[in-house]
Amino acid sequence: MPRSEQTRKTLSDYRKSLQDLKKSYEASEEPEKQQLWEIIKDELQDILKKYSLDFSKEQMKIFNDPIHGHMEMNPLLVKIIDTPQFQRLRHIKQLGGTYLVYPGASHNRFEHSLGVAYLAGRLVKVLHDNQPELKITKKDFLCVQIAGLCHDLGHGPFSHVFDGLVIPEAKKMKRLRGLPDDIPEKWKHEQMSVLMFDDIMKSLKAQNEDVLKEHGLDDKDVIFIKELIEGAKTSEWTYKGRDEDKSFLYEIVANKQNGIDVDKWDYFARDCHHLGIQNSFDHQRLLKFARVCEVNGRKHICFRDKEADNVYDMFRTRYTLHRQAYQHKIANIIEDMHAEALLLADRDLHEGKPEDLLKISEAIKTAEDYSKLTDKIFEQILSSTVDNLKKSRNILDKIIRRKLPKFVGEARLTKKNTSKEELTETWKTAIKKYKTTDLTVSLNAEDFPVYVVDLDHGMKDKNPIEFVYFYSKRKPNEASVIKDYQLSSFLPNKFNEELVRVYYKQSDDQAAEDKKKEKKKVEEAEECFQIWCADNFGLK
Repeated sequence: MPRSEQTRKTLSDYRKSLQDLKKSYEASEEPEKQQLWEIIKDELQDILKKYSLDFSKEQMKIFNDPIHGHMEMNPLLVKIIDTPQFQRLRHIKQLGGTYLVYPGASHNRFEHSLGVAYLAGRLVKVLHDNQPELKITKKDFLCVQIAGLCHDLGHGPFSHVFDGLVIPEAKKMKRLRGLPDDIPEKWKHEQMSVLMFDDIMKSLKAQNEDVLKEHGLDDKDVIFIKELIEGAKTSEWTYKGRDEDKSFLYEIVANKQNGIDVDKWDYFARDCHHLGIQNSFDHQRLLKFARVCEVNGRKHICFRDKEADNVYDMFRTRYTLHRQAYQHKIANIIEDMHAEALLLADRDLHEGKPEDLLKISEAIKTAEDYSKLTDKIFEQILSSTVDNLKKSRNILDKIIRRKLPKFVGEARLTKKNTSKEELTETWKTAIKKYKTTDLTVSLNAEDFPVYVVDLDHGMKDKNPIEFVYFYSKRKPNEASVIKDYQLSSFLPNKFNEELVRVYYKQSDDQAAEDKKKEKKKVEEAEECFQIWCADNFGLK
C-alpha cells in the first residue's frame, strides 16, 4: 500500500477512535470524565492551531500580480511590506542595465520579492498537505514566507551591479590607494538583507513590542528567517532556527544543495515575461510533484523521476537568460559604465572623504545609510553641479546619449582556466603585430579592453541534475539521483563556457574623432580580433 494511502487510513482510524471516545465521555454522568474531555478538547485545539495553515480568521491582503495572479499575504507580511526599508525595493531595477537594452524589463525588486513570498507559501502548503508526517507548523509557513519576502532587501543600485562590480572594485581600490579597508571579504547582498531585516524588526517592535507574538512568532523564529535568507551551506548541521528534521525548509528560498528554489521560479517567469523571451520551464507543474524524502540521513525536497526533463529545462532557462539578457554584450558594458560612475562618485575612495561626493561603499555599514541607496543615485549624480562629480556625470551622460564603447568581437574559450590577464597580454601582442590595411589608422591596446564572461547552468562546470534527488511512483519515500538512461540523450556533455569580448573604448580626447575614422578603427580591430582568435589558445 502506498505511504500516502496508508497515512490516510491511519488518520481515519484515529478519527473513529476519537469519535468513540467523545461519545463515551459525553454520555458519562461522572464530572471527572466530562472535565477530562474538556481538557482533551483544549489540547486538540492547540495541536490543530499549531499544525493547521488556515489563516481564514486573519485579514489577508490581496495583491494582483501579472505573473501569479491574485496573491494572498498575511498581515505580518503586509506590515513588513509597509516599511521604508522594504519600499525602497520599488526603486531598484530587477535587471539593472539590461533595462537599457530590453525596454520591457522595467520591473523592480519589489514585485519579485512579493512573488517569491507567494511561491514560498505555495510550496510549503503542498508539502504540508501531502505529507502531514513532516509536522510543518503555522510558524514554519510564516517564517519561510517572510524569508522569501525579505531575501533581496540587501540589493543596491542596479541590483547585481552593486555587489558584483562596485563593492569588489571598491575593496581593490582601497588596498591599492592605501585607504582603510573595512569591506568584508566576498561581501554579498544576502548579508545586507539580514541587516536590513533586523532593522525592519527593530522598527516594527518600536511601534508594537508584541508584533511577533501576536502572529505566533518569537526570537528563535527571527534567527530561522535570517538563516533561510542566507541558505544552509554546510554539510554539518550548525543552524539554530530549526532542528535537522526540518532541513528541507532551508531549500525553499535559497537552495544551496542544487539551486532549485522559489527565488528562481519567480525571476525566470517574471524576467521572461518582461524581456519577451520564451520560458520553457513550468514551475506550476514541478510544484505539484515536490516531495520530501530522506537521503543520506537528511531530508531534502525531491521531485518525481518523470519531471527530470522539466528540471533540466529550469537549468537551461537560467543559461538562456544569462546568454540572451543578463550577460548581453551591450547590457554588460552599460553596467560596467554605471559601476565606474559610482566608484568615481564614492567619497570613501578619496583622501579626506570630500563632502561633495556621495556615501556609496561606506553605506553598507548601516541599514540607515543603505536604505537611502537606490537607483535614484544616478539621477542625483546627473542633476548635480559639483566639480567632483563631473567625471561620473559625463559617464552617465554618455549612457543617456548612447555614446557607448563599440563592440569589436566575441569568442568562446576552448582552453580552460585562461585568466583575463593572460588574454589581455596576448591581445596586446596581437595588436602590436597587426598591420593595418589603412595606414591612416593605428590601434592602441589601451583603447580595446578585454572582458571575460562566465556562462553556466548554475553549478559552474558540473551537471546540476546530478545534485537533484528524484523519487518514483512506486517508491515515493525513496529518492536518489537520476540515472543516465532516464535522461534524454540530447542533453549536453558540457555545462559551462567562457566568452571573451573586446570593445573599443574611446578616451575623452578621442571623443571628437569623426565617425568615418572611428568606423575604420573598429573594422581594423575586428580583423585583428579574428586573427587573434585563430592564433591564440585554440579560440574559435
